[in-house]
Amino acid sequence: MHFAGVNLDVARVMGVINVSPESFYKGSVAKREEELIERVLKMIEDGASFIDIGARSTAPYLQTAISVEEEKRRILWAFETLKSLELKVPLSADTTNSEVAEAAINAGAEIVNDVTGLKSDPRMAKIVKEYDCSVIICAYKKGLSFKDPLDNVIAALDESIEIAKALDIDNEKIAVDPAIGFFRPEWIPWYDWDSEVIANLSLLKKKFEFPLLVGVSRKSFIGKITGREDPSERLFGSLAATAIAVFNGADIIRTHDVRESLDAIKIACYLRKHLCRS
Repeated sequence: MHFAGVNLDVARVMGVINVSPESFYKGSVAKREEELIERVLKMIEDGASFIDIGARSTAPYLQTAISVEEEKRRILWAFETLKSLELKVPLSADTTNSEVAEAAINAGAEIVNDVTGLKSDPRMAKIVKEYDCSVIICAYKKGLSFKDPLDNVIAALDESIEIAKALDIDNEKIAVDPAIGFFRPEWIPWYDWDSEVIANLSLLKKKFEFPLLVGVSRKSFIGKITGREDPSERLFGSLAATAIAVFNGADIIRTHDVRESLDAIKIACYLRKHLCRS
């Protein structure tokens, strides 16, 4: 299995860098050119197989709205800054807006990471197809149809995959993401929702033929479970969730902490090789 030209024979790491000051984890934000370049090069040195760059926070519990023009300005700054480095890993643009995605692709992005699963901007899927880039499809669904978190995630991903299929987007260009941290229904605590999905990722792995990307890094469910309100204190909880996600089938881990996450991934992959199957 491959994604964006990267062999997924073992689980890989996608390093996260934000150029959005409003992001929930301030330690992920790069504000200056030198800082951005240094962080990207360090992540690649530490073992990142992908770099994901976001110019607008998508945390569902924060007021993070900015104009399309501002998001586009930020993301172009980031990709133009990195263009001269001729990096050997694919770059991803984390955006829900097709105009921003197109600008990022023209500046060097090979992947579009859309947390709305191609649903919020009807032009997004067309851009992905037109430029033949890879896409991360997140589970996104406003009206939840089921009481079970896994059923809702599967239904949401099925809808997005149908959008991709309708435009004949190549299956080998698609990865799916269960959107940890984004579902917050009233009838179940969000940390229970996220925990149930992570604990049962193997069911998603069996259901979908696409690479499974999971982002748990420093998210609020970890803070709730561990009592760590500050995202800067959630590293160890993130590594525990990372190891469990990979053991349960995750192919790509999206993280702020590349070196540490890669160690957790290596242990999970090694233990998984020894899993006894009946």
